Amino acid sequence: MPYGTVNADVIQTSTSGGILGAGNASIMKNRIINGAMVIDQRNAGAAVTALSSGVYPVDRFQVYCTTTGLSGNAQQVSTAPVGFVNSLKFTTTTGATSGSTERAQIQQVIEGYNTADLQWGTANAKTVTLSFWVQSSKTGQFGGSVQNYASDRSYPFSYTISAANTWEQKSVTIAGDTTGTWETTNSGGICLNFDLGMGSTLQGTAGTWAATNYRGATGDTSIVATTGSTFLVTGVQLEVGSSATGFEYVNYQTSLANCQRYYQQINGNTSVGTAAYGMMGSGMVYTTTQADISIPLKVSMRATPTLAQSTTVIQVGGTLYATTSITDAGSTPNVVFARVGNAGSMTVGYGANLSSNNSTSGYFSMSAEL
Repeated sequence: MPYGTVNADVIQTSTSGGILGAGNASIMKNRIINGAMVIDQRNAGAAVTALSSGVYPVDRFQVYCTTTGLSGNAQQVSTAPVGFVNSLKFTTTTGATSGSTERAQIQQVIEGYNTADLQWGTANAKTVTLSFWVQSSKTGQFGGSVQNYASDRSYPFSYTISAANTWEQKSVTIAGDTTGTWETTNSGGICLNFDLGMGSTLQGTAGTWAATNYRGATGDTSIVATTGSTFLVTGVQLEVGSSATGFEYVNYQTSLANCQRYYQQINGNTSVGTAAYGMMGSGMVYTTTQADISIPLKVSMRATPTLAQSTTVIQVGGTLYATTSITDAGSTPNVVFARVGNAGSMTVGYGANLSSNNSTSGYFSMSAEL
């Protein structure tokens, strides 16, 4: 089935009665980035353990699991409905029931610049429609919510999965919020949540705005409560209007650049030089135990990024020095300057390269995620 084609057997129409596929396309129609789950800079498709601090199994989609006793993993997979190549899959490896304030969810936070025209929080708030493809080993009512960044305005929504392990397309229409505070710059504009197993205080009545922190709908089926249960999602689209239109395909290089506004990673096997010692940046020795390194950015980032490294070394002349620390030395959203420490005895003023340490999996990362 090509992009934009509709399967009438699995579509849940919007509350306005519109048919999925009706409507007009526009520039920046889809406010979701990487809705087809194609970009995975961090993991290259490898599974990651779901953590309470949140992990990114694919770019821009974060998985949170604070449920006590729960273990699960998430990853980019090649299981997908016709017209798509990838999806995000969550698997419960050890099931647990979420306490009243515990949560398990998939979330994307949309930047305020990309939602400002919706005018939420005003009398001119626009209606939007969320559509997506979903598959689960469980059936029944599922849900999620849209929220403001402060989590004090929430709209829970629900949908039904009718057949286990079968791709179904869903659509939910949401009247824009006329109250509350909705960010319109580079902070979080709208948070989209998919409920994998929320505690009771984080679920509310579907189909209505509430002045509280709801991340799912009352009565949602819990994926995390059952060991071995799975949940897959792709083709996620949030657009203006009261009915869903065909998924907006974005070419790969554009989708990658959109993701790199929030996260960039330089890997040893993709940087300059031999893969095992690929150069990630260059600079000069600042002290005998520190070097200032300039890291090239592929696109301007949302904000000054947080820096991280793994398996890297400083090369000065023909000598390799293992890195021991990394601090920001005056980075901006456009340029990264890293002060990299080591326990060696380098010569001040010498040129230095930051390189992978005999490892094709070594990386240097820059994160400006919301």
